Amino acid sequence: MEYNTIFAKSFSRYEQKKFGFTAFLGSLIILLSIFTVFKPSFHRLPILNLRVSMHAGLAMLMFEDSSSPPQQDFCDIDGDIRIHGNSSTIYFTSSQVGMLAGNETWRLRPYARKGDNTAMGSVSELSVRRITDYQVAPSCTLNHSVPVIVFSTGGYSGNHFHDFADILVPLFATSRQYDGEVQFFVTNVKSFWLHKYKVILEALSRYKIIDMDKENEVHCFPSGIVGLFQTHTELKIDPSKSPKGYSMADFRQFLRSSYSLKKNKAIKIRDSRDRKPRLLIVSRKRTRSFTNEGEIVKMAKSLGFTVVVAEPGMTGLSEFAQIVNSCDVMMGVHGAGLTNLVFLPTNAILIQIVPWGRLEWISTQYFGGPAGGMNLKYLEYTIKKEESTLIQQYPIQHAVFKDPLSIHKQGWEAMKSIYLDKQNVKLDVNRFKGTLLKALKLLHH
Repeated sequence: MEYNTIFAKSFSRYEQKKFGFTAFLGSLIILLSIFTVFKPSFHRLPILNLRVSMHAGLAMLMFEDSSSPPQQDFCDIDGDIRIHGNSSTIYFTSSQVGMLAGNETWRLRPYARKGDNTAMGSVSELSVRRITDYQVAPSCTLNHSVPVIVFSTGGYSGNHFHDFADILVPLFATSRQYDGEVQFFVTNVKSFWLHKYKVILEALSRYKIIDMDKENEVHCFPSGIVGLFQTHTELKIDPSKSPKGYSMADFRQFLRSSYSLKKNKAIKIRDSRDRKPRLLIVSRKRTRSFTNEGEIVKMAKSLGFTVVVAEPGMTGLSEFAQIVNSCDVMMGVHGAGLTNLVFLPTNAILIQIVPWGRLEWISTQYFGGPAGGMNLKYLEYTIKKEESTLIQQYPIQHAVFKDPLSIHKQGWEAMKSIYLDKQNVKLDVNRFKGTLLKALKLLHH
Protein backbone atom coordinates (compact mmCIF):
# COMPACT_ATOMS: atom_id res chain seq x y z
CA MET A 1 0.00 0.00 0.00
CA GLU A 2 1.38 3.39 -0.93
CA TYR A 3 2.90 5.47 1.87
CA ASN A 4 0.36 8.27 2.13
CA THR A 5 -2.64 5.97 1.78
CA ILE A 6 -1.49 3.94 4.76
CA PHE A 7 -0.74 7.05 6.80
CA ALA A 8 -4.02 8.73 6.03
CA LYS A 9 -6.44 5.82 6.33
CA SER A 10 -5.29 4.95 9.79
CA PHE A 11 -5.95 8.43 11.11
CA SER A 12 -9.51 8.59 9.83
CA ARG A 13 -10.89 5.21 10.71
CA TYR A 14 -9.10 5.01 14.02
CA GLU A 15 -10.33 8.38 15.21
CA GLN A 16 -13.89 7.70 14.03
CA LYS A 17 -14.05 4.50 16.05
CA LYS A 18 -12.41 5.70 19.26
CA PHE A 19 -14.67 5.06 22.18
CA GLY A 20 -14.02 5.60 25.87
CA PHE A 21 -14.37 2.71 28.25
CA THR A 22 -14.13 4.59 31.55
CA ALA A 23 -17.82 4.11 32.33
CA PHE A 24 -17.73 0.36 32.72
CA LEU A 25 -14.43 0.04 34.60
CA GLY A 26 -16.20 0.54 37.90
CA SER A 27 -18.21 -2.63 37.38
CA LEU A 28 -14.97 -4.63 36.99
CA ILE A 29 -13.25 -3.31 40.10
CA ILE A 30 -14.06 -6.31 42.30
CA LEU A 31 -12.86 -8.82 39.73
CA LEU A 32 -9.73 -6.81 39.04
CA SER A 33 -8.87 -6.87 42.74
CA ILE A 34 -8.99 -10.67 42.71
CA PHE A 35 -7.47 -11.54 39.35
CA THR A 36 -4.60 -9.95 37.46
CA VAL A 37 -6.36 -8.80 34.34
CA PHE A 38 -4.82 -6.64 31.70
CA LYS A 39 -7.20 -3.99 30.41
CA PRO A 40 -7.23 -3.55 26.63
CA SER A 41 -8.71 -0.72 24.65
CA PHE A 42 -12.07 -1.20 22.97
CA HIS A 43 -13.34 0.82 20.06
CA ARG A 44 -16.69 -0.73 19.17
CA LEU A 45 -18.02 -2.37 22.28
CA PRO A 46 -20.51 -5.24 22.21
CA ILE A 47 -21.45 -7.14 25.39
CA LEU A 48 -18.37 -7.54 27.58
CA ASN A 49 -17.55 -10.83 29.29
CA LEU A 50 -14.66 -11.31 31.68
CA ARG A 51 -13.29 -14.85 31.76
CA VAL A 52 -10.44 -15.98 33.94
CA SER A 53 -8.77 -19.39 34.21
CA MET A 54 -7.57 -19.73 37.79
CA HIS A 55 -5.51 -22.85 37.17
CA ALA A 56 -3.72 -21.90 34.00
CA GLY A 57 -3.49 -18.26 35.05
CA LEU A 58 -5.14 -16.99 31.88
CA ALA A 59 -6.03 -13.32 32.12
CA MET A 60 -8.08 -11.86 29.31
CA LEU A 61 -10.82 -9.44 28.49
CA MET A 62 -13.01 -10.96 25.82
CA PHE A 63 -15.94 -9.31 24.06
CA GLU A 64 -18.60 -10.98 22.01
CA ASP A 65 -22.04 -10.49 20.51
CA SER A 66 -24.69 -12.77 19.11
CA SER A 67 -23.70 -12.11 15.50
CA SER A 68 -20.13 -13.41 15.66
CA PRO A 69 -17.91 -15.91 17.48
CA PRO A 70 -15.94 -14.70 20.53
CA GLN A 71 -13.32 -12.05 19.76
CA GLN A 72 -10.75 -10.49 22.10
CA ASP A 73 -7.82 -8.11 22.27
CA PHE A 74 -5.15 -9.50 24.51
CA CYS A 75 -4.47 -12.48 26.74
CA ASP A 76 -1.80 -13.20 29.32
CA ILE A 77 -1.36 -16.92 30.02
CA ASP A 78 0.59 -18.43 32.90
CA GLY A 79 0.67 -22.15 32.32
CA ASP A 80 1.42 -24.85 29.77
CA ILE A 81 1.30 -23.10 26.37
CA ARG A 82 1.71 -24.98 23.11
CA ILE A 83 1.94 -23.17 19.77
CA HIS A 84 1.37 -25.24 16.67
CA GLY A 85 3.17 -23.04 14.16
CA ASN A 86 1.39 -22.53 10.88
CA SER A 87 -1.92 -23.86 12.18
CA SER A 88 -2.41 -20.42 13.81
CA THR A 89 -3.53 -22.19 16.97
CA ILE A 90 -2.29 -21.59 20.50
CA TYR A 91 -3.22 -24.21 23.10
CA PHE A 92 -3.04 -23.96 26.85
CA THR A 93 -3.88 -26.84 29.15
CA SER A 94 -5.82 -26.71 32.39
CA SER A 95 -7.71 -29.09 34.64
CA GLN A 96 -9.68 -26.20 36.15
CA VAL A 97 -13.39 -26.69 35.54
CA GLY A 98 -14.72 -23.65 37.37
CA MET A 99 -15.32 -20.45 35.45
CA LEU A 100 -14.06 -21.97 32.22
CA ALA A 101 -15.76 -25.30 31.71
CA GLY A 102 -14.69 -27.63 28.93
CA ASN A 103 -12.58 -26.90 25.90
CA GLU A 104 -13.09 -23.31 24.74
CA THR A 105 -11.59 -21.23 21.95
CA TRP A 106 -11.07 -17.51 21.57
CA ARG A 107 -10.05 -15.67 18.43
CA LEU A 108 -7.90 -12.58 18.20
CA ARG A 109 -5.72 -10.60 15.82
CA PRO A 110 -2.46 -9.69 17.61
CA TYR A 111 -2.11 -6.09 16.45
CA ALA A 112 -2.60 -3.00 18.61
CA ARG A 113 -4.81 -0.83 16.34
CA LYS A 114 -8.11 -2.39 17.33
CA GLY A 115 -11.29 -1.15 15.65
CA ASP A 116 -9.58 -0.19 12.40
CA ASN A 117 -10.98 -2.70 9.92
CA THR A 118 -8.56 -1.71 7.18
CA ALA A 119 -5.54 -2.36 9.38
CA MET A 120 -6.93 -5.54 10.90
CA GLY A 121 -7.81 -6.90 7.45
CA SER A 122 -4.14 -7.77 6.86
CA VAL A 123 -3.59 -9.25 10.33
CA SER A 124 -3.94 -13.02 10.70
CA GLU A 125 -6.57 -14.29 13.09
CA LEU A 126 -5.27 -16.66 15.75
CA SER A 127 -7.13 -19.17 17.89
CA VAL A 128 -6.40 -19.47 21.59
CA ARG A 129 -7.78 -22.81 22.72
CA ARG A 130 -8.17 -24.03 26.27
CA ILE A 131 -7.92 -27.80 26.71
CA THR A 132 -8.97 -29.65 29.85
CA ASP A 133 -7.82 -33.03 28.58
CA TYR A 134 -4.01 -33.09 28.43
CA GLN A 135 -4.13 -36.00 26.00
CA VAL A 136 -5.85 -33.82 23.39
CA ALA A 137 -3.08 -31.21 23.42
CA PRO A 138 -0.46 -31.61 20.67
CA SER A 139 2.83 -33.10 21.85
CA CYS A 140 5.72 -30.70 22.30
CA THR A 141 8.52 -31.00 19.77
CA LEU A 142 10.51 -28.00 21.08
CA ASN A 143 10.53 -26.84 24.70
CA HIS A 144 11.43 -23.31 25.79
CA SER A 145 12.30 -22.09 29.27
CA VAL A 146 11.30 -18.45 28.64
CA PRO A 147 7.90 -16.80 28.07
CA VAL A 148 6.55 -16.15 24.56
CA ILE A 149 4.99 -13.02 23.06
CA VAL A 150 2.91 -13.46 19.92
CA PHE A 151 2.28 -10.43 17.68
CA SER A 152 1.78 -9.41 14.05
CA THR A 153 3.77 -7.18 11.73
CA GLY A 154 0.77 -6.80 9.41
CA GLY A 155 -1.65 -3.89 9.52
CA TYR A 156 -0.05 -0.59 8.55
CA SER A 157 3.52 -1.74 9.12
CA GLY A 158 5.94 -0.30 6.62
CA ASN A 159 4.83 3.23 7.42
CA HIS A 160 7.30 4.78 9.87
CA PHE A 161 4.61 6.33 12.08
CA HIS A 162 2.61 3.11 12.38
CA ASP A 163 5.72 1.01 12.88
CA PHE A 164 6.23 2.87 16.14
CA ALA A 165 2.65 3.69 17.17
CA ASP A 166 1.14 0.28 16.37
CA ILE A 167 3.99 -2.16 17.00
CA LEU A 168 7.25 -0.94 18.52
CA VAL A 169 5.88 1.17 21.37
CA PRO A 170 3.26 -1.49 22.35
CA LEU A 171 5.93 -4.20 21.99
CA PHE A 172 8.25 -2.31 24.32
CA ALA A 173 5.49 -1.84 26.89
CA THR A 174 4.63 -5.54 26.70
CA SER A 175 8.07 -7.15 26.56
CA ARG A 176 10.50 -4.87 28.42
CA GLN A 177 9.54 -6.46 31.76
CA TYR A 178 11.35 -9.66 30.69
CA ASP A 179 14.72 -7.93 30.16
CA GLY A 180 15.39 -9.85 26.95
CA GLU A 181 14.42 -13.27 28.33
CA VAL A 182 11.42 -13.68 26.04
CA GLN A 183 10.75 -15.38 22.70
CA PHE A 184 8.98 -13.48 19.92
CA PHE A 185 6.55 -15.48 17.76
CA VAL A 186 5.54 -13.30 14.81
CA THR A 187 2.80 -13.68 12.21
CA ASN A 188 2.47 -11.73 8.92
CA VAL A 189 6.24 -11.39 8.86
CA LYS A 190 7.79 -8.82 6.52
CA SER A 191 11.51 -9.45 6.16
CA PHE A 192 12.35 -5.83 5.38
CA TRP A 193 10.54 -4.76 8.56
CA LEU A 194 12.50 -7.16 10.75
CA HIS A 195 15.72 -5.94 9.16
CA LYS A 196 14.86 -2.25 9.57
CA TYR A 197 14.12 -2.61 13.28
CA LYS A 198 16.68 -5.32 14.03
CA VAL A 199 18.44 -3.18 16.64
CA ILE A 200 15.23 -2.65 18.64
CA LEU A 201 14.04 -6.24 18.34
CA GLU A 202 17.37 -7.70 19.43
CA ALA A 203 17.46 -5.33 22.41
CA LEU A 204 14.03 -6.59 23.53
CA SER A 205 14.68 -10.32 22.98
CA ARG A 206 17.87 -12.35 23.07
CA TYR A 207 16.31 -15.09 20.95
CA LYS A 208 15.91 -15.44 17.20
CA ILE A 209 12.43 -14.46 16.04
CA ILE A 210 10.21 -17.35 14.98
CA ASP A 211 8.02 -16.89 11.90
CA MET A 212 4.75 -18.43 13.03
CA ASP A 213 3.37 -18.79 9.51
CA LYS A 214 6.30 -20.98 8.39
CA GLU A 215 6.80 -23.01 11.55
CA ASN A 216 5.73 -26.67 11.61
CA GLU A 217 6.99 -27.54 15.10
CA VAL A 218 4.93 -27.52 18.29
CA HIS A 219 6.68 -25.04 20.60
CA CYS A 220 5.96 -25.23 24.34
CA PHE A 221 6.36 -22.37 26.81
CA PRO A 222 5.81 -21.91 30.56
CA SER A 223 3.86 -18.68 30.05
CA GLY A 224 3.18 -16.04 27.44
CA ILE A 225 1.22 -13.13 26.03
CA VAL A 226 -0.82 -13.19 22.83
CA GLY A 227 -1.25 -9.67 21.43
CA LEU A 228 0.39 -6.42 22.51
CA PHE A 229 -0.38 -3.88 25.19
CA GLN A 230 -2.47 -1.16 23.56
CA THR A 231 -1.28 2.33 24.39
CA HIS A 232 -4.71 3.90 23.72
CA THR A 233 -3.23 7.09 22.25
CA GLU A 234 -0.68 7.69 19.51
CA LEU A 235 3.00 7.53 20.53
CA LYS A 236 2.10 7.59 24.22
CA ILE A 237 2.25 5.16 27.11
CA ASP A 238 0.15 5.72 30.21
CA PRO A 239 2.38 4.47 33.06
CA SER A 240 -0.67 3.82 35.25
CA LYS A 241 -1.98 1.33 32.67
CA SER A 242 1.19 -0.19 31.28
CA PRO A 243 2.91 -3.31 32.59
CA LYS A 244 5.53 -2.34 35.19
CA GLY A 245 4.59 1.34 34.83
CA TYR A 246 6.68 2.03 31.72
CA SER A 247 6.46 5.48 30.09
CA MET A 248 7.54 7.09 26.84
CA ALA A 249 10.53 8.50 28.72
CA ASP A 250 11.55 4.89 29.41
CA PHE A 251 11.03 4.02 25.74
CA ARG A 252 13.23 6.90 24.60
CA GLN A 253 15.94 5.95 27.07
CA PHE A 254 15.73 2.41 25.75
CA LEU A 255 16.22 3.72 22.19
CA ARG A 256 19.24 5.78 23.25
CA SER A 257 20.83 2.72 24.77
CA SER A 258 19.94 0.43 21.85
CA TYR A 259 21.30 2.76 19.18
CA SER A 260 24.18 4.08 21.33
CA LEU A 261 22.94 7.66 20.96
CA LYS A 262 25.39 10.01 22.62
CA LYS A 263 23.38 13.18 23.20
CA ASN A 264 21.11 13.05 26.25
CA LYS A 265 20.09 16.71 26.43
CA ALA A 266 19.71 19.55 23.94
CA ILE A 267 22.13 22.46 24.08
CA LYS A 268 21.43 25.16 26.66
CA ILE A 269 22.49 28.50 25.26
CA ARG A 270 23.93 30.83 27.91
CA ASP A 271 25.85 33.39 25.85
CA SER A 272 27.10 34.07 22.34
CA ARG A 273 30.28 32.09 22.97
CA ASP A 274 28.34 28.82 23.18
CA ARG A 275 28.45 26.53 20.20
CA LYS A 276 25.68 26.94 17.64
CA PRO A 277 22.46 24.93 18.09
CA ARG A 278 21.85 22.33 15.38
CA LEU A 279 18.64 22.51 13.35
CA LEU A 280 17.44 19.46 11.40
CA ILE A 281 15.12 20.10 8.46
CA VAL A 282 13.23 16.88 7.70
CA SER A 283 13.07 16.83 3.92
CA ARG A 284 10.26 15.26 1.86
CA LYS A 285 10.27 14.65 -1.88
CA ARG A 286 6.87 13.31 -2.91
CA THR A 287 4.30 15.51 -1.19
CA ARG A 288 4.18 18.18 1.51
CA SER A 289 7.75 19.07 0.60
CA PHE A 290 9.46 22.45 1.01
CA THR A 291 9.77 24.14 -2.38
CA ASN A 292 12.17 26.80 -1.07
CA GLU A 293 14.43 24.71 1.12
CA GLY A 294 17.44 26.78 0.20
CA GLU A 295 15.83 30.01 1.47
CA ILE A 296 14.91 28.33 4.75
CA VAL A 297 18.47 27.09 5.24
CA LYS A 298 19.92 30.54 4.52
CA MET A 299 17.56 32.29 6.95
CA ALA A 300 18.17 29.73 9.71
CA LYS A 301 21.94 30.09 9.36
CA SER A 302 21.60 33.87 9.63
CA LEU A 303 20.00 33.35 13.06
CA GLY A 304 22.93 31.28 14.26
CA PHE A 305 21.84 27.72 13.58
CA THR A 306 24.01 25.01 12.15
CA VAL A 307 21.60 23.49 9.62
CA VAL A 308 21.30 19.84 8.62
CA VAL A 309 18.92 18.75 5.84
CA ALA A 310 18.10 15.05 5.74
CA GLU A 311 15.38 12.81 4.32
CA PRO A 312 14.23 9.74 6.28
CA GLY A 313 14.67 6.55 4.32
CA MET A 314 17.70 7.78 2.42
CA THR A 315 19.97 6.21 5.04
CA GLY A 316 19.59 3.27 7.39
CA LEU A 317 17.56 3.87 10.53
CA SER A 318 20.61 3.63 12.77
CA GLU A 319 22.37 6.38 10.84
CA PHE A 320 19.28 8.60 10.73
CA ALA A 321 18.76 8.13 14.48
CA GLN A 322 22.28 9.46 15.03
CA ILE A 323 21.54 12.51 12.87
CA VAL A 324 18.34 13.30 14.74
CA ASN A 325 19.94 12.78 18.13
CA SER A 326 22.76 15.19 17.28
CA CYS A 327 20.30 18.06 16.77
CA ASP A 328 18.64 20.48 19.18
CA VAL A 329 15.72 21.47 16.96
CA MET A 330 13.86 19.38 14.36
CA MET A 331 11.40 20.90 11.90
CA GLY A 332 9.25 19.41 9.16
CA VAL A 333 5.85 19.37 7.51
CA HIS A 334 3.22 17.14 9.13
CA GLY A 335 3.88 13.54 8.10
CA ALA A 336 5.38 10.23 9.17
CA GLY A 337 8.92 11.57 9.06
CA LEU A 338 8.26 13.52 12.25
CA THR A 339 8.02 10.18 14.08
CA ASN A 340 11.80 10.43 14.35
CA LEU A 341 11.23 12.83 17.25
CA VAL A 342 11.69 9.68 19.39
CA PHE A 343 15.45 10.02 18.81
CA LEU A 344 15.75 13.69 19.83
CA PRO A 345 17.64 14.50 23.03
CA THR A 346 15.71 15.62 26.11
CA ASN A 347 14.53 19.27 25.98
CA ALA A 348 15.03 19.43 22.22
CA ILE A 349 12.39 21.28 20.19
CA LEU A 350 10.03 19.92 17.56
CA ILE A 351 8.64 22.46 15.09
CA GLN A 352 5.73 21.06 13.10
CA ILE A 353 4.66 22.84 9.93
CA VAL A 354 0.91 22.43 9.57
CA PRO A 355 -0.28 22.43 5.93
CA TRP A 356 -3.27 24.41 4.70
CA GLY A 357 -6.66 22.73 5.18
CA ARG A 358 -7.70 22.86 8.85
CA LEU A 359 -5.21 20.19 9.88
CA GLU A 360 -4.25 21.74 13.22
CA TRP A 361 -6.06 19.20 15.38
CA ILE A 362 -4.69 16.12 13.73
CA SER A 363 -1.17 17.58 13.74
CA THR A 364 -1.29 18.32 17.44
CA GLN A 365 -2.90 14.97 18.27
CA TYR A 366 -0.28 12.85 16.55
CA PHE A 367 2.92 14.80 17.18
CA GLY A 368 2.33 17.88 19.31
CA GLY A 369 0.77 16.04 22.25
CA PRO A 370 3.22 13.13 22.24
CA ALA A 371 6.19 15.53 22.16
CA GLY A 372 5.32 16.76 25.65
CA GLY A 373 5.21 13.20 26.98
CA MET A 374 8.73 12.66 25.64
CA ASN A 375 10.21 15.65 27.52
CA LEU A 376 10.46 17.67 24.32
CA LYS A 377 9.34 21.22 23.62
CA TYR A 378 6.86 21.85 20.85
CA LEU A 379 6.21 24.71 18.45
CA GLU A 380 3.62 24.76 15.68
CA TYR A 381 3.57 26.89 12.54
CA THR A 382 0.37 26.87 10.47
CA ILE A 383 0.92 28.06 6.92
CA LYS A 384 -1.25 30.62 5.16
CA LYS A 385 -2.87 29.83 1.83
CA GLU A 386 -0.23 31.95 0.10
CA GLU A 387 2.41 29.50 1.38
CA SER A 388 0.63 26.50 -0.14
CA THR A 389 1.18 25.29 -3.69
CA LEU A 390 -2.59 24.66 -3.80
CA ILE A 391 -2.92 28.31 -4.72
CA GLN A 392 -1.43 27.41 -8.09
CA GLN A 393 -4.04 24.68 -8.63
CA TYR A 394 -7.32 26.19 -7.42
CA PRO A 395 -8.88 29.66 -7.76
CA ILE A 396 -8.81 31.72 -4.55
CA GLN A 397 -12.61 31.56 -4.30
CA HIS A 398 -12.63 27.75 -4.37
CA ALA A 399 -13.90 25.84 -1.32
CA VAL A 400 -10.36 24.51 -0.88
CA PHE A 401 -9.54 27.96 0.48
CA LYS A 402 -12.91 29.45 1.42
CA ASP A 403 -14.41 26.47 3.22
CA PRO A 404 -11.95 23.66 4.02
CA LEU A 405 -14.48 22.00 6.31
CA SER A 406 -16.74 21.38 3.33
CA ILE A 407 -13.90 19.33 1.82
CA HIS A 408 -13.55 17.40 5.08
CA LYS A 409 -17.27 16.62 5.02
CA GLN A 410 -16.84 14.86 1.68
CA GLY A 411 -14.89 12.15 3.47
CA TRP A 412 -11.33 11.28 4.27
CA GLU A 413 -10.29 10.34 0.74
CA ALA A 414 -11.48 13.67 -0.67
CA MET A 415 -9.69 15.63 2.04
CA LYS A 416 -6.54 13.56 1.77
CA SER A 417 -6.32 13.80 -2.01
CA ILE A 418 -6.21 17.59 -1.79
CA TYR A 419 -4.61 18.65 1.47
CA LEU A 420 -2.11 15.81 1.86
CA ASP A 421 -1.38 14.43 -1.60
CA LYS A 422 -1.42 17.57 -3.77
CA GLN A 423 0.08 20.11 -1.41
CA ASN A 424 3.65 21.33 -1.06
CA VAL A 425 4.85 24.23 1.06
CA LYS A 426 6.68 27.43 0.21
CA LEU A 427 7.45 28.93 3.59
CA ASP A 428 7.31 32.70 4.03
CA VAL A 429 10.79 32.85 5.56
CA ASN A 430 10.19 36.30 7.07
CA ARG A 431 7.05 35.08 8.81
CA PHE A 432 8.60 31.76 9.85
CA LYS A 433 11.63 33.58 11.26
CA GLY A 434 9.61 34.36 14.38
CA THR A 435 9.12 30.65 15.09
CA LEU A 436 12.84 29.96 14.90
CA LEU A 437 13.49 32.90 17.23
CA LYS A 438 11.07 31.32 19.72
CA ALA A 439 13.06 28.12 19.44
CA LEU A 440 16.28 29.96 20.24
CA LYS A 441 14.62 31.57 23.24
CA LEU A 442 13.51 28.17 24.52
CA LEU A 443 17.08 26.92 24.23
CA HIS A 444 18.11 29.74 26.59
CA HIS A 445 15.88 28.37 29.36
